[in-house]
Amino acid sequence: MSATKALEGKVIIVTGAGRGIGREIALLAAAEGAKVVVNDPGVAADGSGTSAAPAEEVVDEIRKRGGTAVANFETVAEAIPASRIVQAAIDSFGRLDGVVNNAGILRDAIFHRMSIDAFESVIKVHLMGSFYVSHAAARIFREQESGAFVHFTSTSGLIGNFGQANYAAAKLGIVGLSKSIALDMNRFNVRSNCVSPFAWSRLIGTIPTETEAEKARVARMQQMGPE
Repeated sequence: MSATKALEGKVIIVTGAGRGIGREIALLAAAEGAKVVVNDPGVAADGSGTSAAPAEEVVDEIRKRGGTAVANFETVAEAIPASRIVQAAIDSFGRLDGVVNNAGILRDAIFHRMSIDAFESVIKVHLMGSFYVSHAAARIFREQESGAFVHFTSTSGLIGNFGQANYAAAKLGIVGLSKSIALDMNRFNVRSNCVSPFAWSRLIGTIPTETEAEKARVARMQQMGPE
């Protein structure tokens, strides 16, 4: 546990918090004193299926360490379920101070072979999901005249990447979304920022390792865990 408790008394939503980077953010927020809504529908990397286990396991871990958290299994990819994530924070803890839009899926394919569904589904989770959750939280933040958004972009969006037109488009869209939220909501003391993280997680576990150079590169990446 951190001695500083930088988030004491705060309520934070973390989307996609069942695994990987999201899980570590939720654990850290709780260690810093926040009450955490651990949102994760428990889908596969491509967005298929659901499972309560990932979110519940993170909540159990937080509670074991003396923190406070609730699990939420809604999808960010539709407006009404996304608004229920925000409502879960209010229902459970009576307030909301921060939203971490971390949820994501991958449906990689070379551009001319990418299906319309693969493009739209990735846009819905990353870009529309960031909008839906933020939009539901914005009214609360405006009323209380405080709040913070942390959105997740990627070098794939900022620079581009092979086989990721859908993901890259979503991630650069999030940069524009975040900047505009920051400008619109500054008068209410609400901040909106993007981070562009990197960690070895299941979403990048499919990188090819055929040549010695590729193997060395992946070995370096694997040392950079989500924590």
